[in-house]
This record gives sequence, structure tokens and C-alpha cells, in this order.
Amino acid sequence: MSKMKICVDINKPYAISLFIKGFEEILLRNINKDCSHIVILCIGTDRSTGDCLGPLVGHKLRYIQGEHIQVYGTLNEPVHAKNLISTIKEIKERFSNPFIISIDACLGKAESIGCISIGEGPIKPGAGVNKKLPEIGHMHVMGIVNISGFMEYMILQNTRLSLVMKMADIISAGIYYNLSKIVNNKLEPAAIKK
Repeated sequence: MSKMKICVDINKPYAISLFIKGFEEILLRNINKDCSHIVILCIGTDRSTGDCLGPLVGHKLRYIQGEHIQVYGTLNEPVHAKNLISTIKEIKERFSNPFIISIDACLGKAESIGCISIGEGPIKPGAGVNKKLPEIGHMHVMGIVNISGFMEYMILQNTRLSLVMKMADIISAGIYYNLSKIVNNKLEPAAIKK
């Protein structure tokens, strides 16, 4: 079975509504009612404009943390290439059966810049800059922040902050909306896989 993926262009009208709907659809297709926690793993560094999408989303979601929701990767404590493996180890040791939502920035085609991809399965962090890091996530959210193909580190450094901020606003608001419904038991239990 092919993995489902939904793309949302942040410059289109009602982008936030489209993200909310797409995120909920993929979440409900993949989350298991037996999961112990929802872990939001926001990957990236605050030292590069193009790679700060994850930490910005984590920063905006830091107050959603509670009994069953945990956020990793904020502006104060980013999760990046140097500590990703130890963070994954900590998550596996701390939670018995977590559902992991991975969030990261990526590079892509010129016509895809400004698109947010919501998909099933893990992401490969650092693939755009040729880093070998472990795959992680039961579902993922990727923001295409700039063009790929040459001088990736320079491209990430020269990405517009306004684009990354707009993406972070949409992603964090959409996740907050959906997870609030789960916390308040407003999502139909029948929709969550047995």
C-alpha cells in the first residue's frame, strides 16, 4: 500500500484550514488507540534560517505539553544532527509505545517552495545536506523552504525568515487544533484504528 501524502501551499487561500484537514486525515489513518504518548519531534537548528522551522514549531507548541503529549526540539533546546540519536534513544527509553510526529524543513524544486508536505511514515533528517541520520516518525510534516541541487548549506542560510515563520504559524496552529481535539476527546474513537 502506497503511503499517503498531502501538500499544502501556504500562499493559497485557506492554507490553515487545508493543513488542519490534511493533518487530521493522516493522523487518524496512522495513530493507534494503544499508543502511550504523542511525541512531537521538531528537528532543526536555530543557527540557520532555513533550518529553524522545526525549532520554531516546537517553540510555538511548547505549552501543549501535558500528560500524554511531549514536544522535543524548541528554540531553547533544539534537536539537530549532533543530538538527534541521543534524543531518539531518550524517547524510546522514556515512553513505552509513543506515536511520533516528525517535523523538519527540507529543500525541493523551485515551484514547491512554500509547500508543506504531510505524510505517513518517517523522515530522513539531513538528507538534503547529505547527512546520514536515522529515520524517525510514524507520520511527518516537512516544509519546503528553498531550492535544492547546489550549495545546500548556503541556500539554507539564505532562506527568507518570513517564509519559515509563516510555515511555522500554520503547522503549529494546525497541530495544536488537532491535538486539542484528541485531548478533549472530541475525535470519534471509531476513527482511531484499533
